Formats: sequence, C-alpha cells, structure tokens
Amino acid sequence: MQIIKTFIKLIAFVLPVTVSAQSTYLNQGSKENQFIDRLEIKQQKNTDLNFSSLKPYNRRYIVQEAEYIDSVAKGLVNPGKGKSAISLSKVDQYNMQSLLMNNSEWVTGQHDEFKSKLPWFKTFYRTQANLFEVNTKDFFLAINPVFQVSVGKESDTSTMRFLSSRGLTLRGMIARKVGFSTTIIDNQERGPSFYNDYVVSSRAVPGVGFYKPFKNRKDQQDYFDGRGYISFNVAKYIDLQFGYDKNFIGNGYRSLFLSDWGNSYLFLKLNTKIWKLNYQNLFMELEPQFTRTADTLLTKKYAAMHHLSMNVTKWLNIGLFEGVVFGRRNHFEFGYLNPIIFYRHVEGTIGSPDNALAGFDVKANIAHRFQLYGQLMLDEFILSKLKNDPTNWVNKFGIQAGVKYVDAFGLKNLDIQLEMNRVRPFTYSHYDTVANYTHYNQPLAHPLGSNFQEFIGIIKYQPMKKLYVNARMIYYYKGLDLNGVNYGGDIFRNYTTRSFENGFNVGSGNKLTVLNALLEVSYEIKQNVFFELTFQQRNAKYSATPAADQNTTFISAGVRINMYKKAYDF
Repeated sequence: MQIIKTFIKLIAFVLPVTVSAQSTYLNQGSKENQFIDRLEIKQQKNTDLNFSSLKPYNRRYIVQEAEYIDSVAKGLVNPGKGKSAISLSKVDQYNMQSLLMNNSEWVTGQHDEFKSKLPWFKTFYRTQANLFEVNTKDFFLAINPVFQVSVGKESDTSTMRFLSSRGLTLRGMIARKVGFSTTIIDNQERGPSFYNDYVVSSRAVPGVGFYKPFKNRKDQQDYFDGRGYISFNVAKYIDLQFGYDKNFIGNGYRSLFLSDWGNSYLFLKLNTKIWKLNYQNLFMELEPQFTRTADTLLTKKYAAMHHLSMNVTKWLNIGLFEGVVFGRRNHFEFGYLNPIIFYRHVEGTIGSPDNALAGFDVKANIAHRFQLYGQLMLDEFILSKLKNDPTNWVNKFGIQAGVKYVDAFGLKNLDIQLEMNRVRPFTYSHYDTVANYTHYNQPLAHPLGSNFQEFIGIIKYQPMKKLYVNARMIYYYKGLDLNGVNYGGDIFRNYTTRSFENGFNVGSGNKLTVLNALLEVSYEIKQNVFFELTFQQRNAKYSATPAADQNTTFISAGVRINMYKKAYDF
C-alpha cells in the first residue's frame, strides 16, 4: 500500500492549483438515503441521481440535485419542455428540509430556517442539525455526538441483550478545496444468540472486525469503530478520496459486487464524472482470514476495482464492474494501478494467479413510481459447461434482481422493495485462500458468501413527518459443508478441496433455511435523535443437523443519535 500513499502525496504536490470545490460523503445508514431513492424515482429524468449505484453519496452533488427538485416542486423553476413537475407530499417536504439542513455547507439559499430557536449556552446547537458548527467563507466544521443505547429480551433466555455506543463525528472543508471527515465510536454489545454465534465462529464483529470479550464473556463484545478520510477535486471532473472507511456498489439492499456490510479498510478512490459517464477506480488494502491468539502484525492483501456506468437515457443506467483480489501477502501488483485497463488482461499476463471477477448492472426508473434494478456477477464462466453440465463447480456466478415502488398503491410515503439474490457454489472462493473475496474474516460482497438463494421484502412507511415504520422480511436457504465435504458455501475454503466435479446445486450440502422478519418503529424526537422499538423473529432449520435448529424472538427498545441502526439481518 506504500505505492498508493506515495501516489496521494504526488497528486497533492503536483496538482494543488487545479483543486476546486470538494465535498465529504453521507455517513453509512444516513436517513437521507431512503429519501434520495424516492427523489430519483419520482423525478425519473434526473441524470446526476442516476449515478446513485455508487455509495456513499457525495453531499455536494446530492444537495445540488435536491435544491433543483425542490425548486421545480415549488414552481420556482420550469422543468423544461416535455418534462413534468415533481410532486412532493408534506412528508417529502419535511424530508427535503431535513436533507438540506444536514448538508447546509452546500445549500445556496438562506440558512435562517436551519437555526435553532433555543441554542445551548449560545454556542451549541445554534443550528438544529449540528451540536457545534462553524460556517465561514473558507472554513466549515460540524461536530456531533454519536450515541446508541438499546436493551432487549430474547426468547428462551433471561440474559438481557444490549448495545451501548458512544462517540463523536466531525466533518469539514478548508477553502472548499479539501474535505475531511472522521467518526470514532466505542461499543459494548451482547446481541441475539445467532449473532453471537457468528461473531465467535468468524472471529469478527460484522461491520467492524476486531473486538475483545467484554467483561471476559464470550457472548459480549467490546469493540471500537474508527473511520476517516480526506477528499479533494484533482481536476474539474475528477474527485479523489483517501481514507479508512467502506464503499458500496449497487442499487439493492445487498450487493454482489461490493458491500458495506463488512469491516472498513484503507482505500484510495478516484471518481470521474463527465458527460453521461461515471467511472470509479478503487484501490484497497485488506486483511486475509486469520486466527488471532495474541497481539501480532496481521498480513495484508490487496484489491482493485473499476466501475463504469452510463446514462443510456435519462431513465436507464447501465454499468460494468471488474475487480481483482491479489493473492500475494504484503505485496501490491503495480500493474493493477492502471486506472483504465482491463484487469483480466493484466491478471492473465502475470500468470493468472489472482481472483478476478467481472459484472454488469442495470437500473431503470419507470413511470415516476418504479425502479427496476439488477446485477450479474461472473467469477468463472464457461459457456459449454453451463449448457452441458450446469451443476459443474466451475459455473461460479451470481444474479440479483429487484424492484422499488414508491407511493405504493397511491398511498403517499409508502415504499416497497422486493429483491432476489442467487449465488452459485464456490463463487468468490479461490485456490489461494489469501485471494478469496473477503476482508478481515468477512465477505466483501454479500454477507451469506455463496451457495445460497435469498428473497427480501422491505416496506418503509412514513405516515407523518417524524414517524418511521420499517418492516423487513428475509428468507434464504444456503448450502453448508457437511461431514468435512466442501459444498462451496464457505468462500474461505480452497476450492480445490472439493470432493467431486459436478452435482452442485444452490443449497447443496447441509441446507440451512432461515426466515428473518423484523418490524421497527422510530420516532424522531429532534433532528437525528430517534426513539425506537424493534420486534424480530428469526427461525433457522438445518436439513442434516436438526439439533442445531434455532427459533429466536427478540424485542428491544432504545435511543439513537447520529448513528446508523444496528441490524441483525442474516
């Protein structure tokens, strides 16, 4: 990774005069994400929001588009010949005001309505969204507390379940040329039993990674979540971001390319947006799987990814993805630094030692109410095998298909999403286990890894300004290894350990079937302060080991401030 750090220094030294306005990015799990989806679908013909498959969102671009849509909705701007004005409900208008308030550094209009009526000690909460804010000509700074406390009860146990998180987040800009952001959160947690089982088996907390037992109990975790980055614009159409955080590529609840479900990582990201094209380069430093017994220096592996998306029309966006994970410990393959080359070609010229993947994604906004989206991910693909031997292990690919429906059935602010994900056995795995598609004992893409079929249904309803109802149902089946036989569901295993060449169907092995249903009701007490009630039912059955079946009922209540909602969604 030293070459990437040197590259950053070189750019900063050579191109400082070309740097223009630069933004930070929305935090993971921001409440604005759902509203941005609604705006994109309802507007339908907005070209900038059509690049929303790359997350997190750039605050600057989001505010620019939101202000335009707000002006059209209020009749202040003519949408143009042949274009219809967008209709925003009262709840949408409230969400619009909240989005602009929480990203006020890029708002071009007056900020008077963002101010608090009763600031604390004339210094804190002078604006409704931020504990402490400085907004002058050449400097912006927003500092906020991060807090989440919840307590819960799980069926069949008298032990209380809890999550306690405390921290700080800040973001800022210097002379509108350099953006910076950091978040630090200290956590203690005892989650539901199935969650604790995952932590123990993977030796990592989902989404965070490293942890220590809290009070010497294996079912309690003490962990720290620290993230941060700098960003600047190196040319008129090229943004650069360098830091330690997460990224997401896709339009669905899950992603088969790159997900933010796992641990953060060191990365360098170049994003080029011009004409109808958006091109992203992502270079990452990762950790291969490990068993940690004492303080030690973990080895490294690396990944490089490209994603090119194009607005074919103002309502249709298509994208091409390619990625490669390097199977050489502590050594970067310099050939992959080329930002505009086909990775499979580089991988082939150096002897084909690495784990290369390619993919295609599509998104279509239809009738100002629907969005159709999907992904096709190819790990290994031999057409003759697919035709003549469809159960052969070498048929390694995944498919995603989904639909979003806003203001469903004519009911304002009722949004429905349906999604299907299917990934063949042995996908994401590799003969060199360092090069599998993982980071810090967790998958880089879908949390279930491979050898699974998943169906997701999501209902989001905001019947009034501050009340949010979120219902989610996840059903999946996944094939697990049985009696030591590798059935392709464990992406950490070397795929050469398979016992046979074909006969692999999705769900082969010890078939795990899970139904995970959740109902969450949240009330926003004040900006970014939520009181929440959650009910969750999870049933898990194993075809070959019924003694391991689990039925879990989990109820919790809590308060959350400026932080994503913790989800036990697998």
